[in-house]
Order: sequence, then C-alpha cells, then structure tokens
Amino acid sequence: MPQSIPELPRTLGELRRSAFPESSLARRTVKDELRANLIRKIRNREPLFPGVVGYEDSVVPHVVNAVLSRHNFILLGLRGQAKTRLIRQLTTLLDPHVPYISGCEIHDNPYAPICRRCKQLLAETGDATPIAWLTPEERYVEKLATPDVTIADMIGDIDPIKAARRGQDISDELTVHYGLIPRANRGIFAINELPDLAGRIQVGLFNIMQEGDVQIKGYPVRLPLDLLLAFTANPEDYTARGKIVTPLKDRIGSEIRTHYPATLEHGIEITRSEAWIDRQADVDVRVPGYISEVVEQLAFAAREDKRVDKRSGVSQRLPISVMENVVSNAERRAMENGETLAVPRILDIYAALPAITGKIELEYEGELKGGDAVSRELIRLAVGRIFNRYFEGVNMQSVIQFFDIGGSLKLGEDVGSEDVARQLGAIQGLLEKTRALGLGASEPDAVRASAGEFILEGLYAHRRISRSEERGFAAAERKRPAQEPEESPRPKQRRQFN
Repeated sequence: MPQSIPELPRTLGELRRSAFPESSLARRTVKDELRANLIRKIRNREPLFPGVVGYEDSVVPHVVNAVLSRHNFILLGLRGQAKTRLIRQLTTLLDPHVPYISGCEIHDNPYAPICRRCKQLLAETGDATPIAWLTPEERYVEKLATPDVTIADMIGDIDPIKAARRGQDISDELTVHYGLIPRANRGIFAINELPDLAGRIQVGLFNIMQEGDVQIKGYPVRLPLDLLLAFTANPEDYTARGKIVTPLKDRIGSEIRTHYPATLEHGIEITRSEAWIDRQADVDVRVPGYISEVVEQLAFAAREDKRVDKRSGVSQRLPISVMENVVSNAERRAMENGETLAVPRILDIYAALPAITGKIELEYEGELKGGDAVSRELIRLAVGRIFNRYFEGVNMQSVIQFFDIGGSLKLGEDVGSEDVARQLGAIQGLLEKTRALGLGASEPDAVRASAGEFILEGLYAHRRISRSEERGFAAAERKRPAQEPEESPRPKQRRQFN
C-alpha cells in the first residue's frame, strides 16, 4: 500500500479543507483528467510522448484525438513498434497525486466510493476517514494476454478464507478478492496482445467496460469502475474471425495503426537512444555514422526481403541488439590488442549474426537457404546501399586495380587496428577515399581501419572485388567468354534399319 505523504491531507476532513475541492474530484473521471492535462500540454507546447520517435505526424495525432474524445483505444501493429512504450507514456498525463480511501483495494474516491467496505467506513468515521495518495505510476496496470488468463485474474473471485476470518456469508460482497481490472480503478489498464484472451474473458471485459457490473461465481457485483482501457494487438490476429468478440471490438472507441520507422534517420535515432553503447570501461567506443546507417539499413532490407515473413515483421529490437553486439565485438578486439579506442568495423556486423537470426521469421524459401545465409546477404545488401550514399560516382579504379593485378588482403576480425591500417595503406588511393566519410589525415588507426574496410566491403557488395574465407579480399571473379572448340563436332550419323 502506498505510504502517506506528510504534506498532503491525511483525513477526509483535511481533504475537504484543502486545495482538492469536492466538486471537481467527485465528478471528474480518469478520462476527464487525461483530457485536461493533455490540453494543458498542447497549449504550453510541451512534448507529449517523450522518447517515442517517428510517430509525430502519424500515430501521435490519432492517440491525441482518442484521449480528447475520452475513448478506450487499441494500437494495432507488428512487434517492436513501440506500442507498449506509447501506452505507458499515458501516465505523464495523470495528476501528480490523487487521494483515495486508505486501505481500499480498488482505490475508492473519498467523495464517491463504490465498494461496500468504503461506504460503511465513511458512514462510521466521517471526516476522520484516513486518506492515502496514488502516484501516476501506481495508477497504471498492465497485463499480457495469454490463453490461461481466467475471469478470477481479471475481475475477481470469492475468497472463502476472507469470509471465514471475518465471519461473513460467502455471498457477501466483502468476501470478494478483486482482480486486476478493479484494482486498476481510477487509473489506466492496458492489455497487450488482446486477441490471445479467451472469448469468455473478453465477454467479461466488455461487460464491465460498458455496464459496470459483473457476476463472480454467480453473485452479481455492481462495480462502476473509472478506467481508461488501452489495448495492443497484431493486425492479423485482430482482424481474424473468431479472435475478437464483436461486442468488445465495438466498444473500443479508436483503432490506431502503428508502423516501423519511415526513414533511416528515425531508425538511427531510436537505436541510438535504446542501444547500450555508452559503457563504463577502459576502452573508449566510437561508432562511425556509416556503421549506424548499415545496422539500421539491415532492418529496412529485412522488412523488404521476400524471404522474411511480413506477417511477423522485423522488430526495431533487431538493430538495437545488433548494434550492442557490434560494439561488444569491437570492444573485445580492442582489449585483446591492448588498444584504448574501439571503432566497430563491418566485420563486426557479420560477427553479430546471433542477434539477427533470432529476430527474423523466414518464409519457406528463406528456410531452405538458412538463417545465416539470408542474414549475410542482408548485411551485404545494406552495406551496398550505404556505400552508394557516400561513394556513388567516386572513381575506385585504383583500388580495384590492386586486386586485378593479383593483390589480396585478408583482414580478420581480431586483427589490431595498427596492422589493419598498415595493410590498407598499401592499397593505392584507398585511404584517400575515406575523406568522403568526413575523415581527416590525422585520424587514429582504429578509425582509418574501419573506414578503409567499409570501402572494401562496399566494393565487394557491388561485386567489383571478391571476398572469401580463405583469401579475404581479392579480384572479382569475372566470367570468361566461351572458347571455340578446336574442331567441329562430327555430324551425327543416321542409323539405318533394314
């Protein structure tokens, strides 16, 4: 139970004499409260949902309209589209403190109680009734829908132990043990993956939403709860016949579609804010911009690839996890080589395959090829696209010529930066090309090694040079023209039959 806050009223009498007028608290619902605070934020031009990126012109306006309309709403979208985060941000629209009758399981309003216990307490103690306070975080309840959820979990059940201790009849309302929804009274109740709820649970849900009553073990309980209900679901499950009870769907005021980042820049911003990159260690980590772009482009490429299941989607968690693995691999290499600066390379993205394969669901064609092979092709495609952003139209002939005349270069992911930079420096004109990435001549070896390798990987992605596990980077394998046979084949002899 939340602790009483000393500077706030502690009894009903003190509450009546405080800055919390009875007229407003008794009549204002949670949806009115959210609406009023949202209007204030809009007028003051305050950020509405901090930390939610890319939805400013699409999803957020619909959520704002739903709150202004006092609607229960549902967010429809594939996995990893910040649906839960957006719903949790609704707590920023709640008042800092809200009073309730101390000890009440369903946080009854002191001016308008709904449970029998609180009504009796008010009748007995009057202005001496103790008051406690709720913070916005305590007014948010979230439940992941699973097939095993019961009515008792959501609504409540008869508690025979409570009845025995109090000497009450089993049919008395005071013997009810309230479920999650009543305990979220005067707050926000969120259900993730709504279609996974069994049909009978959905029926109980819409009944308490609309009529405010429910039957517990055949005993009718009148509970006019004060709630905002918010749901999330996968669009395919939500529209599937039989997954959602029609009356429940009808009672949800707004249906809002979410989406993945629309631009590479939005994706990079999300990944940068969510990935664990700034680490307290002896090695400084510097992530080049082109590495961030390749990691993000990898997710975009996977969402477009026909071998990846579009119904499952590619979560934004993929680039976040990949970036963390990329940084960790660069960090490990720097420590093994006694370096103080860790700069990720493209090879570190290939080393992050475990963070990719577990986050993409493959179609039949992809399954035949294998998760690792598909992931490698997606990395190659992402590198090629980002390479074009920096080097489209740049003459790379001097670099390609190095390999055409027999040169080769094998760069392992554990090779130190100084050694890699020295080997790359032997390729005529290669490191000079890194100026297109915004690098100067005095950059550390780790930075130059990463940039030079990115150029070689870009050329490999466009098949202008080749790369293999045995030889490393080498000349591209070009098809040779078919040679004429030394002598013309003999004409076929006709077989004669007598």
